[in-house]
Amino acid sequence: MSRVLRVALLAFCAVMFMQPTFGQEVAVSVSFGPPALPVYDLPPCPADGYLWTPGYWAWDPDYGYYWVPGTWVEAPEPGFLWTPGWWGWGDGGYIWHEGWWGPQVGFYGGINYGFGYFGVGFVGGRWDGGHFRYNTAVLNVDRTIIRNTYVDRTVIVNNNNHVSFNGGEGGVPARPTPEEERAGQERHMGPVQMQQQHAESARSNPEMRASQNHGAPAVAATSRPGEFEGRGVVRASAAGAPYHEPPNAPHGGGEGMHPAGGDRGTRPEAGGNGGITYGDAKDLQPHQTTQPNTGNPKLDKKYLQQQQKMVDKQNQEHQALEQKQEQDHERAQQKNYNQQQKQQMEQKHAQQTQKLEQRHAQQAQRLQQRQAPPRKPQ
Repeated sequence: MSRVLRVALLAFCAVMFMQPTFGQEVAVSVSFGPPALPVYDLPPCPADGYLWTPGYWAWDPDYGYYWVPGTWVEAPEPGFLWTPGWWGWGDGGYIWHEGWWGPQVGFYGGINYGFGYFGVGFVGGRWDGGHFRYNTAVLNVDRTIIRNTYVDRTVIVNNNNHVSFNGGEGGVPARPTPEEERAGQERHMGPVQMQQQHAESARSNPEMRASQNHGAPAVAATSRPGEFEGRGVVRASAAGAPYHEPPNAPHGGGEGMHPAGGDRGTRPEAGGNGGITYGDAKDLQPHQTTQPNTGNPKLDKKYLQQQQKMVDKQNQEHQALEQKQEQDHERAQQKNYNQQQKQQMEQKHAQQTQKLEQRHAQQAQRLQQRQAPPRKPQ
C-alpha cells in the first residue's frame, strides 16, 4: 500500500471552460490531487457482453472529490473496449481526462486501476468473432452462466500502488506509447447514458464524498450501473492510502468555482495566478516522499534517497519563505498598514507562494521522469 499522497498545493479548483473531447482534458482542473484508489473486490459480471469499467474519483465544486463506483457496463457495440478516465497534472492543476469507448484501449495515465487495467492496455478479456471472451484469472465471471471464458495468469500485475493521478508530486510518471496515441485518434465515443446516470447518482450520494468516507467508500463497486444497494454492491475494504483532506476543501456552497465563461487567468484577490488560490507559505503542507516500487531493493533505496534529498530542501524553502512573510506581517502591524496596503502585501505573498510551489512541482516531476522505468505496451 502506498504512502499518503499529499499535494502541497492547498487552494482549490479552477473550472476551465473548454470544448470537451474524449480522452482530452475537460471542464475541471483542481489544484490538489484526488485521494488514492480504494481497495475493493470485483463484483460478479451480471451478463454476457458486459465489460468492467473501473471506479474513479470525480470532482464537484460544492463537495470536492467523490467516488464513482466501478461497474459492469454493456459495450455500446461489439469490438469496443473502455479506456478509463484519469487525472493528470498540467497547467498548474490536476486536469480530468474523460474516458471513452473505442476499438483499442488508449492511454489512461498509467494508473493501475486493477482488474485488467494495470496501467497499460486491458488484459481482462478480448473480442472474438463479435463475442467478448473473459479472462477469469482477472475478472469475476460465473462460468456456469457465461461460457466464453479463458484463463491467462501471465498478464496479472501484482502492484500495491493505489496512486490515482498522473504527474505532479507523487503521481504516476507514465507517458503514452505510440500505440496508445494512435488508439486515441481512432473512432470512439464517450460514456454511454447508463454510465452518465451512474456518475450522477454517485455525485448526489453524500456517502461517496471523500470528506465523509475518507477514501474508503461504502459502495466501491456495483454489478450494474446505478445499483447502490443489494447483493451486487461491494464496499471498500480500506482506503488506498491514509486520507488527509486539504484544509480548504469544499463542503458545500460552491467554493473555488468560477462562473461560466470566466477567465481562469484572473482572480483579483490572488493577483491573477491562473485561477488557483494561494495564501501564505505557513498554510502549505510539508512535502513527503513516496515509496518506490521498482522490484529492485537497491534501486528503490537509491530513488528514495534522491526523493528525500529533494523533499528536505523543498521543506527548508517553505520555512524560509514562511519566516520572510511573517516578517512582512510584523512590519505591517508596526506601521499600521491600511486595507489597500494589506491587500497588496497578501497579493505579493500569494505570488511568492505560487512561484515556489510551481517550482517544487516541476522539480518533483523531473525527478519522477528520471526514475520512471521504460514502459512497454502489453
